[in-house]
Amino acid sequence: MNATRGVKAQRHGVSIRELTLRPSKQNGYSNTMEKTLSETPLLRSELGDVLRGIRQRQGRTLREVSSEAQVSLGYLSEVERGQKEASSELLEAITSALRVPLWFVLREVSERMAIIDGAVIPDAVPDDIMPVTLIS
Repeated sequence: MNATRGVKAQRHGVSIRELTLRPSKQNGYSNTMEKTLSETPLLRSELGDVLRGIRQRQGRTLREVSSEAQVSLGYLSEVERGQKEASSELLEAITSALRVPLWFVLREVSERMAIIDGAVIPDAVPDDIMPVTLIS
């Protein structure tokens, strides 16, 4: 697979390759995470945007989805606006009401946050960061 394909975005001139979550000696990745949390969008905001976008593309109202998910209209509105953290149970109820799998929503949120952070989202895992060789 071609490990160089993907989407590249820049944010404040920092690429994801310049960041690591913890020190590591493997493959030259020895930098520590230096970005501040204030530069990263809140997970709940991105999650709310994705849920609202799906609902609106379906042409459905907050009332319809909240009724089917058995959650109050006000609470669903707060989740969509990124003002409330949604539990895993609530997310499951909302995504079921929207008729989309939870993994799809989480993938969309993950990709958005990666692009904002300037990550390259490859179609495959590059060989230089694979911990073991997979045998076909």
